[in-house]
Amino acid sequence: MVLVGLNLRPALSSLAPVLTRIQQDTGLSALSIGALTTLPVLCLGLFAPMAPWLARRLGPEHALAAGLGLLAAGLALRGLPAVPALFLGTLMVGAAIGVAGTLLPALVKRELPAGADLMTGVYTMALCLGGALGAGLSIPLSEWLGGWHLGLAGWSALALLALAAWLALAPRRDEAALPGGGGSMRAVLGQPLAWQVMLFMGLQSSLAYIVFGWLPTLLVARGYGEAEAGWMMGASVMVQLPAALAAPWLARLGRDQRPALVTVLTLIAAGFWLLLVGPSPLRWLGVVLLGLGQGGGFSLALTLIVLRTGNSRLAGKLSGLAQGGGYTLAAMGPLGVGVMLQLDLGLAVITGVLMAVCALAGLFALFAGRNRRLEVDETGRVMTR
Repeated sequence: MVLVGLNLRPALSSLAPVLTRIQQDTGLSALSIGALTTLPVLCLGLFAPMAPWLARRLGPEHALAAGLGLLAAGLALRGLPAVPALFLGTLMVGAAIGVAGTLLPALVKRELPAGADLMTGVYTMALCLGGALGAGLSIPLSEWLGGWHLGLAGWSALALLALAAWLALAPRRDEAALPGGGGSMRAVLGQPLAWQVMLFMGLQSSLAYIVFGWLPTLLVARGYGEAEAGWMMGASVMVQLPAALAAPWLARLGRDQRPALVTVLTLIAAGFWLLLVGPSPLRWLGVVLLGLGQGGGFSLALTLIVLRTGNSRLAGKLSGLAQGGGYTLAAMGPLGVGVMLQLDLGLAVITGVLMAVCALAGLFALFAGRNRRLEVDETGRVMTR
């Protein structure tokens, strides 16, 4: 599970540092580049709801293996020096991550029900490490291999390694023998708690994918060099590692997760402000605050999926809803930044929009962070307790 998590971000974070080179080589407009950064996030949302359906038909282990295979193929396709291959490979990557990322919370809930929140922090830390490696090594890998397209394709080797390890070590369970019902997806959709978790997931994820898609470009627009901007993004993602691991532990200290959720959103807002419009000497403080906030925020968003459900089947359905609807909403973030850059609105306006998104995420965090849970009663009806 940790090795799988390591593969769920390099495909996204490795793209941002080379966007300028892609635009120069291909002649794509800022709006087209924005669409390229939006495409994988949109596919995360569109394909995540397919994960419970695939798990029922193939079994969650085989469905996850199929996702890893698709991820490796999409990454390899991005190595072809053609714009259609770049977009198609990016689409495949988004679909694969959408399926694999949705299956993981349900598998964690099934295999480690008592410590699901803490295990979520562990594999989220691996996920953040993959994001940091993708951001920090993207330009060096491109220069070493002789081009940005080969640098992007090089990450397929890591995906193939994860696929081989998963096929050899994946747990085997008979889903039909597992206790507890999952209710219907329609019943889950009828619960306000599910929508609150989904909206928080979507809003905080929109901020994360703005970082993956646009932060180096925004930093270059502020006047920092291309290499420094890439390393600032990589450092911020690296700071996410301890935050992702610590957030579920800290969330256990209170009666519910609301204080932890509001804290991480405050850190995110402060980090964006310092990086984009704050004093330049404090830019590395902004890097640290943004990393701490986003690492803790994403870890807590995934933790909410396992804490707000009574069994692994409900966790799978809530994961499909939260990540499917959430990532579809999150896709608007990178696209919105691309539109604002195309309109030349400036960093001050972009920062103001980011602050507003943080505030709206905080509103839904106050609802999703309450100590409530989706359960299935004796009649199979889904309810919130």
